[in-house]
Amino acid sequence: MMKKLSFILLSLTFSLCIHAQFQEGKGYIGASLTGFNLHYNAHDKFNLGLEAKLGYFAWDNIMLLANVSAEHNGSEAVADHISVGAGGRYYITQNGLYLGAGCKFLHANHSYNDIMVGTEIGYAFFINRSVTIEPALYYDHSFKDANYSTVGFKLGLGIYLFDD
Repeated sequence: MMKKLSFILLSLTFSLCIHAQFQEGKGYIGASLTGFNLHYNAHDKFNLGLEAKLGYFAWDNIMLLANVSAEHNGSEAVADHISVGAGGRYYITQNGLYLGAGCKFLHANHSYNDIMVGTEIGYAFFINRSVTIEPALYYDHSFKDANYSTVGFKLGLGIYLFDD
C-alpha cells in the first residue's frame, strides 16, 4: 500500500512539474546544430549549421520564437548563408512533443536572398526541471528555387526560464 501511495504522489508531482514547463509567461533560450549530412536538398554537399533561438510562452503550450542561424556549405554551387526568422511551437502533450512552424529570411553572398517557410516536429527530453535535449525533423521550403528546399534533422539544447 505504501509503495502504491508513494508512486501516485511521485507521478502527480512529476506531472505537475512538467505542466509548469509550458505555462504562459515562461521564457526559452535554445541552440541547435543542423547538417552533418543529415539533410537533403538538390545542391548541398557537406553542411553544418548553428541556430540560436529565443522564445516566450504567450499562452499555455504555445511558444513564440525568434531565431538567427548561420550555415556553412561544402559546395561551390551553394554559398554559406545566414538567416533570421520568427515562428512558433505548439506543445501537443505535456510530455514534450511539439509541432513548429516559421518563416525566415535567408541571405547568401551579396546577391542571393530567399524567403523560406518551414515546419518541424520535435520532442523536448527534460534532463532536469529546465534543461532539454531537443531532436527535431524539419522541412524548409524555398520560394525562390525548389531545389533549395530542405528536409533534415537537427539536435538542440533548450533552457526553459522560470519566473517562480
